[in-house]
Amino acid sequence: MRDFIIRRTLASFVVLFIVSVFVFGMMHLLPGDALLVKLGETGRIPPDQMDELRDQMGINDPLIVQYVHWVGHIFDGTMGESLIFTGRTVNSRIWNALPVTIELGILGMVSAIIVGVPLGVLSAMKQDSVLDYGIRFFSLIGLSVPQFWLGIIIIVYGTRYLGYAPPREWIPFEQDPIANLKMMWIPGLILGFGVAASIMRMTRSTVLEALHEDYARTARSKGLAERIVVVRHVVRNALIPLVTLIGNQAAFIFSGALLVELLFLLPGMGRLTLQAIQNRDYPQVQGCAMVAAAIVVFINLMVDISYGWIDPRVRYS
Repeated sequence: MRDFIIRRTLASFVVLFIVSVFVFGMMHLLPGDALLVKLGETGRIPPDQMDELRDQMGINDPLIVQYVHWVGHIFDGTMGESLIFTGRTVNSRIWNALPVTIELGILGMVSAIIVGVPLGVLSAMKQDSVLDYGIRFFSLIGLSVPQFWLGIIIIVYGTRYLGYAPPREWIPFEQDPIANLKMMWIPGLILGFGVAASIMRMTRSTVLEALHEDYARTARSKGLAERIVVVRHVVRNALIPLVTLIGNQAAFIFSGALLVELLFLLPGMGRLTLQAIQNRDYPQVQGCAMVAAAIVVFINLMVDISYGWIDPRVRYS
């Protein structure tokens, strides 16, 4: 186990290095730069002064020099300084936005698991029944409906008929937990809607396969009730592909959080990243991308480690 964790951790650093090079290169392929955005349409200054400002901001440095400086700032913990918000380090803005996205992602994933797993098991146990067809139809809708469309529908009709409106001011959880959850539960449900459909379909498929395995038939032959067979034997053996899916959905949660945060005016990582891209704030975009990549890599590492706990037959030698 220890050797496996060490190997996977080293491989994770390689992945993060590749991500850093890719994000750095893609950002510098965009037209314009942070200085032009900062000056705006009316802030025209002589070309020699613009070159001097670019030198001060480090934009005129060779790309390899900029990359080395940025990596150095990653190791000193600041991730560099924002090119647009003078005096603000990248990590300070990320730590303000990251708790919002993490809370939104946790609410979305928890709601998806609570809805998807029981309905998937129930659909498998009632195969080819009216209930099974209804659950499968619901999962098809969940996979087909875009999150932004569902969010717009809830905002429009919720405002008109239910008196609901997106919050105008963000309230942190530690400041007022009740008010925070009131503004976060609907975005969390929307974020988890499509994930719940995927989990539901995967759960149904794996449980159906496990129901016909020898160990399930042996348990039934010993006189165990079907509910006990499913809970103690079938579900646990069906968890490995399900855990893999849940780990892979972490990337979907981060990408989906962007639209949800914009719709509901939440100051999270998605909104911060979009603003940084629009402003050509290279260090900020690169910092946001690295944090998101590190979280996804960490979740996948935890998923791999959990296999041995779920199924003792899995060995890491």
